[in-house]
Amino acid sequence: MVNSQLVNKLNLFTGWKDPALTETGKAEALSGAKALKAKGFDHYDVAFTSVLQRANKTLEIILKEIGQEDLPIFKDEALNERHYGDLQGLNKDDARKKWGEEQVLIWRRSYDVPPPNGESLELTAKRTLPYYKKEILPRLTKGEKVLVAAHGNSLRSLIMDLEGLTGEQILKVELATGVPIVYELDPEGKVVKKEILAHA
Repeated sequence: MVNSQLVNKLNLFTGWKDPALTETGKAEALSGAKALKAKGFDHYDVAFTSVLQRANKTLEIILKEIGQEDLPIFKDEALNERHYGDLQGLNKDDARKKWGEEQVLIWRRSYDVPPPNGESLELTAKRTLPYYKKEILPRLTKGEKVLVAAHGNSLRSLIMDLEGLTGEQILKVELATGVPIVYELDPEGKVVKKEILAHA
């Protein structure tokens, strides 16, 4: 799994907005790809990503670096970043001025309280996990090697399920952008090994 969440110099709630991957994001994706390659994680059977261009570009950079540009790719909005509703596209400081620091912090850091017209992490998981269980997990349990390039909160949903974490526990998980996390699963889909790859 690779987090394609872009480094956001404007401090915006990006969510389902679809900006291009920044130069920093491209460099992080390449660094993550090199880390995968250096550890021998350079052959996959299939890849999954969101429909947002920043995740697509991250995946494209990875596949080029590992020499698998012809890999079958499935794109689905189920893997999109959390939808921030009325906060989407707003500067985080402006949002704090409008709704108050405490309220914005609740929306950002609680598991089950969504911003107005948006998703909480719980709602994001309700979108992401059924897709994972229907489309990705069956491939993994058959022994296929699967690459997922997505976003911080859609990946948190997957990690929560894979590692059996509670909603409160997953909120404390920080995901560094462009740093791959490799999971090895048994035939029942249980994690037998996890490795966070430092940049090469």
